[in-house]
Amino acid sequence: MEQTKNLVETITKGIQEKKGSNINIIDLSGIEGTICHYFIICQGNSPSQVEAITDSVEEFARVHAGEKPVHVVGLNNAQWVAMDYTDVMVHIFLPEVREYYNLENLWEDAKQTRIPDLD
Repeated sequence: MEQTKNLVETITKGIQEKKGSNINIIDLSGIEGTICHYFIICQGNSPSQVEAITDSVEEFARVHAGEKPVHVVGLNNAQWVAMDYTDVMVHIFLPEVREYYNLENLWEDAKQTRIPDLD
């Protein structure tokens, strides 16, 4: 579990590196039958920023945690990219797409940690 927490912190830094905003870490470890232990949700303001955040997360996870994603989907239009690190799922949205799917609301019974945006 320590390795997973380290991965969550590393991914968060990767998001912040490219000015990803509105980061929310959802701890699913206490909920039965979930597909992973953590969701990390954030947003970029344009498809190119969403791509840059995706690349940064991939690089930070590889270099600082020795992890590679099992799957990355959504890069073709970069409105919602999902990165699967087995125990951690990363969702990088455009703001309007994030609002539409409202994943945070699906997991409202889970512990959620909002990370303040870096200036």
